[in-house]
Amino acid sequence: MDSAASPASSGRRFLFLQGPISPFFAEIAAGLRALGHATHRVNLCLGDRLFWHGPGAVDFQGRLAEWPDFITGFLDRHRITDLVLIGEQRPYHRPAIALAKARGIAVTVTDFGYLRPDWVALEADGMGPESRFPRDPAGIVALAAQCPAPDLAEHHRDSFATQARWDMLFHLASLLPWPFRHYESFLLHHPVPAYLGTGLQLLLRRRQTAAARALLDSLAAGGAPLFLFAMQMETDYSIRAYSRFPDMDTAIAETVASFARAAPPEAQLLVKVHPLDPGLKRWARRVRRIAAAAGVADRVHYLAGALAMEPVIAACRGVVTVNSTLGVRSIAMGRATMPLGQAIYAVPGLAWLDPPDRFWTAAPPPEPALAQAFIQAMAACLHVRGCYYSRPGLDVAVAGAIRRLHLGALNRPMPG
Repeated sequence: MDSAASPASSGRRFLFLQGPISPFFAEIAAGLRALGHATHRVNLCLGDRLFWHGPGAVDFQGRLAEWPDFITGFLDRHRITDLVLIGEQRPYHRPAIALAKARGIAVTVTDFGYLRPDWVALEADGMGPESRFPRDPAGIVALAAQCPAPDLAEHHRDSFATQARWDMLFHLASLLPWPFRHYESFLLHHPVPAYLGTGLQLLLRRRQTAAARALLDSLAAGGAPLFLFAMQMETDYSIRAYSRFPDMDTAIAETVASFARAAPPEAQLLVKVHPLDPGLKRWARRVRRIAAAAGVADRVHYLAGALAMEPVIAACRGVVTVNSTLGVRSIAMGRATMPLGQAIYAVPGLAWLDPPDRFWTAAPPPEPALAQAFIQAMAACLHVRGCYYSRPGLDVAVAGAIRRLHLGALNRPMPG
């Protein structure tokens, strides 16, 4: 890659904060240094230190209240031009982003892609409601006209075993009292019970998946209209920061109450738990109780396990979620989709934005041309191909991220 390929490429100074629990950031930084950029890193916990290899790292061992003064001095002293991180709503990242923007520093956020499975999001400022991606149909269509048609075939597969191993290493190491005595985790739950719960769910997964598949087949064969409520992880900031719901119970209860009031009497509602939910809440029991309170105990069905979601979506007339990326799949598959939070696809013509009670009988499918333009523009402007936890997908994602950052090509199609 030519280091002089773009005016945006010369002599920039990147600061990396917390990233994916993966070598992703360390390898991007190495590539940027090879192209003539300076890279810096602030470790907030022992887990951060374990996943950073290379120069330019310092440790912040103070209290969260001291962080704004520390990061202000760091940004100014090192004349940082670019801030790169995952999770713009994490407690250390929010003030860092505000201070960076006040200084004209570019902010880049990454996470699992809106598209799945082998896409990584890389965009300016933030994701979801923080994204600069257009929210009007005309803007989406105009942007898509500048973009190549995406290759949506799966090329890389992530490793759950590697992800789980690295995740445990990061979070369990970060529980140690030395040397980051004052670190405040972004987690909602203590990692030990969460890991134990996840382990139990994995032991039960095969049986739960078989039962969910049998239930889906039985309901689909009955011919009644099916609807899906796709749960999200309560730890996800898309729930904690980008929705009005304090927990998933509230979102489920609101949806079930609307379904009871307004859905056709023969309609059935499937409530699908997130496949990585640790089971700290007994969701099957909670869903049954919510459905019984709404008078639809026989019409609301809980699905556990790791059932492939494409067949579930295909069997349903409509999908409800807070703002899960599953909504993007639902739109791509031509299903009526109702986001209850601040989803990037909460766009007229893509999603149902009118009163929820009318969704069950009046929601049309997404407009095909707009849905195609939406996917095309998102793929070209907000993503790189690859994954975080297995090679060669990790190598592909690192190379794509280096190129976007080097060229300053965020939220627009990559140069040819």
